[in-house]
Amino acid sequence: MPLRSTARTSLVDLVIEQMERLIADGEWEVGTKIPAEPVLVEQLDVGRNTVREAVRALVHTGMLEPRQGDGTYVRAGSGFGAAVQRRLQRAESLEAYEVRASLERDAARYAAERRTDEDLAALRGALAERGRAWESGEVAAFIDADMRFHRAVAAAAHNSVLAELYEHFSDALRGTLQAVLGTPLPEAVRHQLDEHTAIVDAIEARDAEAAERAALAHLTEAMNALREPAAQPRHRGGHTTPHPGDDTRA
Repeated sequence: MPLRSTARTSLVDLVIEQMERLIADGEWEVGTKIPAEPVLVEQLDVGRNTVREAVRALVHTGMLEPRQGDGTYVRAGSGFGAAVQRRLQRAESLEAYEVRASLERDAARYAAERRTDEDLAALRGALAERGRAWESGEVAAFIDADMRFHRAVAAAAHNSVLAELYEHFSDALRGTLQAVLGTPLPEAVRHQLDEHTAIVDAIEARDAEAAERAALAHLTEAMNALREPAAQPRHRGGHTTPHPGDDTRA
């Protein structure tokens, strides 16, 4: 009996590791639905109970999320990312933006010091994509493009811990950004193109201090808006609801 129990547990662990690898490698992207249970049983060549236990374990960590009558979705790219999301759900928007500002300030400084020509090309491309997304007026597309831009800055910093932390942090902030921005996209977002361009220009010039100032100035506007009584959100974390007339920044 003990040997049988050990073998069964090991098999579940192996399936969990495979699923975690699929998520980490982007095969199962955050926000997408994973294959149905019969498909997983066939692909993994294991029993139904093994698949259920593996999925249940990843639901418990917060990486997967079951949706009644719909299926199971990827909620976070790692157990660490899921922990960040849970913590941010209990945080005030201002607190979250203060941490985001610290991460982006350091990312911009390190990117200016360490960026490669490939990094610079990626930044320019992400900046152009962000502009096109704003012109489209689609909130979800704009948020995706804005996050890709800031992730490109974090990648250019060539610090794997910072890049991973920022990725999980920005995933957790997606719901807040979508609630705050609203539809249609506010005109106040347009002038931010200059602010984001200033970040890239400083990184290209390898001016670490200017890059840090540009990144911090951009998010300081958002934090100042959140400090205004009229701009305070009604709820916490990913369920933020803006008050009428809120100033919004991405």
